[in-house]
Amino acid sequence: MGGFVGTAWPFLVGLALGWGLTRAWRAPFGVVPVGVGVWAATVGVGMVLRAVSGQGTAFAFVVVATLFTGAVLLGWRVVARRLGIS
Repeated sequence: MGGFVGTAWPFLVGLALGWGLTRAWRAPFGVVPVGVGVWAATVGVGMVLRAVSGQGTAFAFVVVATLFTGAVLLGWRVVARRLGIS
């Protein structure tokens, strides 16, 4: 696997697991605990799967992936709350 798919699949598996564990469909706009739980599962499972599959887990990658997924998975929830959508 190369490029985008090779990088994304571990995090997509973590995202799916996080949605299942937190039952995110029940409170999709929830920042805490739903959003944080999904974020933690996405990063945690994603990094473990990357390590097990022989992909890199350099410190800089972990930091960037954690910040990026946090912005993507929590940012829209925070904006929705502030706009009164949830």
